[in-house]
Amino acid sequence: MGVISCGTTMIDQGQFQNLAVLSWDTTAKTANFTAVAGNGYFINTTSTAITMTLPASPSAGDQVALKDYAGTFETNNCTIGRNGSNLDGNPADRALSTNNQSFTLIYVDATQGWIAADSGSDDIGLPPSFIAATGGTVTTSGNYKIHTFTSPGTFTVTALGNPGGGPSTVDYLVAAGGGGGGGAANWGNAGASGGGAGGYRESSGADSGCYSISPLGSGVSALPVSITGYPITVGGGGAGGPGISAGSQGSNSIFSTITSTGGGYGSSLPAAGSGGSGGGGSWCDAFTGGAGNTPPVSPPQGNPGGDGRKPAPFVNGGGGGATAAGQPFQPSNGIGASGAGATSFITNTPVGRSGGGGSGGGNGTGPGTDGSCGAGDGGDNGYPGTAGLANRAGGGGGGGRGGNAGGGAGGSGIVVIRYQYQ
Repeated sequence: MGVISCGTTMIDQGQFQNLAVLSWDTTAKTANFTAVAGNGYFINTTSTAITMTLPASPSAGDQVALKDYAGTFETNNCTIGRNGSNLDGNPADRALSTNNQSFTLIYVDATQGWIAADSGSDDIGLPPSFIAATGGTVTTSGNYKIHTFTSPGTFTVTALGNPGGGPSTVDYLVAAGGGGGGGAANWGNAGASGGGAGGYRESSGADSGCYSISPLGSGVSALPVSITGYPITVGGGGAGGPGISAGSQGSNSIFSTITSTGGGYGSSLPAAGSGGSGGGGSWCDAFTGGAGNTPPVSPPQGNPGGDGRKPAPFVNGGGGGATAAGQPFQPSNGIGASGAGATSFITNTPVGRSGGGGSGGGNGTGPGTDGSCGAGDGGDNGYPGTAGLANRAGGGGGGGRGGNAGGGAGGSGIVVIRYQYQ
């Protein structure tokens, strides 16, 4: 083997100086091989792609150099096999695809691994890359992919971004199932209260674009992800109560470390359910609305339900919503309005979700109240409450007075994940 002495090289940006003299193997490599620290190699990919595997268990200061012998890396790549060490901090091999490339690589430490101390036409860092993932219903909007889960599934990350490409974080909206509305009695003077909205949580980037509607994600960072599968839970809405009974609580929605709690139930009995947002309070003995943001998170995932009223006019509170509490009796109209939901642009279309269920109507209170943002409306005299819309996470409407009018079911939840893919 002939050798050529390569003189001292100064490293860019002053990070390293006085690299050791390398011995260059003048017999060009034409097949896969494992490099030896201290050597330089001419690599001839004229006939086939070649992998140069770096030394195993390198020591700090070890060096390896390479040069495209015939200017054919674009036709047949030369792959640098990392052999367990990072390349510029990246745990992946690097395919070189630019003709006439040359590198002097130096091993620094376990964190950065091998870095390019000097380079002929490129650096050793990985080319720009972005998150890649599967799962749910996938759509695109500009440079972003959107995965929408309307039922349970798995969000599987198969590749991550890097500093030259996109971040390895995702924005999210996680809304739980809404609580069911209460069923009204066949006696008394008022209907039943509305169910609370399913808990609503989102990151700040979920509303980037033409709109920035919902304030709930303000200051909430995107969620880091790794190459793995993330089980997705999409909570169902709680059942509406039959005559003179409470509805059922909605079920939780979950993505990674983010859990949104199902909405609290409405009722015509004393108790109202707590949850992401609380169900409205019953007129019976003027019970208070259920607590929202239970368990507590920051920013809050919901609000309490409105209080019931007794004596006459007998009124039930509206279910709590993502951005506002349910209301008790209002002198201006004699009803308890539901709490407002939130509107997000994460799917590239403004959609309102997690509104509180409307309270049922009765004598002296007129018709039931409307729900907001996908929630069910309260029933009029003798009519049941309506259900929340599917995958809108709203509370169900309370049943109207008389006829054992049932409450409406809460709307099912949803999980939406968005990230930069190009």
